[in-house]
Amino acid sequence: MRAALWLISLFALAVAGAWIAGNNQGTVTLFLSPHRVDVSLNLAVLVLLAVVLLVVLAQKALEALLSLPQQARRWRIQQKERASHAALLDSMAYFMAGRFLRARKSAEQALEKESLLSNAGLVLDHSTSLRALAHVMAAEACHALQDKERRQHHLAQAALQAQRGQVVAERQTLTEGIQLRAARWLIDDRDAQASLVRLKALPPAVGRRMAAMRLQLKAARLAGQSAQALDTAVMLAKHGAFSPTAAHSLVVRLVLALIADTHDAEAVQKMWLRLSSGQRLMPEVAAEAALRLLSLGGAPWMARQWLQPLWEPALACLRQGDVSLRLVQAFEASWVDFQADDARVWLSQVEGAQQAQPRDPHLQYLAGMLCLRHRLWGKAQGLLGQSVKGLNAPVLQRKAWVALAEMAEQRQEPLEASAAWKQAALISLS
Repeated sequence: MRAALWLISLFALAVAGAWIAGNNQGTVTLFLSPHRVDVSLNLAVLVLLAVVLLVVLAQKALEALLSLPQQARRWRIQQKERASHAALLDSMAYFMAGRFLRARKSAEQALEKESLLSNAGLVLDHSTSLRALAHVMAAEACHALQDKERRQHHLAQAALQAQRGQVVAERQTLTEGIQLRAARWLIDDRDAQASLVRLKALPPAVGRRMAAMRLQLKAARLAGQSAQALDTAVMLAKHGAFSPTAAHSLVVRLVLALIADTHDAEAVQKMWLRLSSGQRLMPEVAAEAALRLLSLGGAPWMARQWLQPLWEPALACLRQGDVSLRLVQAFEASWVDFQADDARVWLSQVEGAQQAQPRDPHLQYLAGMLCLRHRLWGKAQGLLGQSVKGLNAPVLQRKAWVALAEMAEQRQEPLEASAAWKQAALISLS
């Protein structure tokens, strides 16, 4: 539509010009003593327009001629700027390809070319970011080459360049990024404490970022700070940093490490209180906590209290054929005091579960050991005798044979006791 309107307008102007020029009888007279020149008005207008056009073209040509040195200087500056950018991109490409020497050389070339621009009196708007990133890439290459001295030099220069940024957001972003990279390098150097110090120096908002929390998790685990690593892992799991399976496995490993770091029963109790309700319901966690508590002389009733919520889930796992060996050991170890107030309750629960699943060897083992604690020798002998035929765990098999041997000795049956002791000795726990 616009093209059609332009075409119509041109036709209209052409018609109007032809009509005016065709009907114009005017004359322009020029007196150049002693001569007189008469020309038509149309020709005078055409000559005037030609003169104006010629003057404009001459002015443009003169401006273009005079601007050639400036354009040449601008072109040279652009070439240097592009060369510095290309060197920085080459450094990144070489680093990703594992060519660390060339990556460092390209980063240093980018710094040299940017320095030439600065010496020429040209300051780029992004010169601060360019220098800082070039120093970071050089430091990355030095870190990969195990050149710590040059890495620290480039790291210090990158931090210095970041502080010179004119824009607050740019300065803050560069500084935070440099600190995170330095913390990661320290983790690679196995210097977890120094890495944690750098991470703690970050602003709180930066410390809550996923990248910072991942570094904090690695540093805390490397430093043996299981409590801090656990808190960080829980936060990362809430933010979806891991898959549910990986998050569960990681939390379990950290809690188990936290349990292993305890050295008295009171410390185990404090550790248990700081766990969340979901963590207390993890079979691996509850079993290890109960066994650790009992091994350090803790109260058996407290271990049973921790294990009580897991009894029904454990029975469900037994029905599905998925049993936790440590959980079975924890239940069995917590029933040492048969005179406790809840001893009869546990005995009825275990016997009821065993009668509901009479062929399950683990329930036979648990019921037999509990009957043994309650001095129900006949039941204990029958249940343990059945359990040794189906148990797959060597440690449970050996304990069952040892219990059978001790009961045979009490009955003064040396042949049966000797056979049971022999079976226990033949089981390898390796």
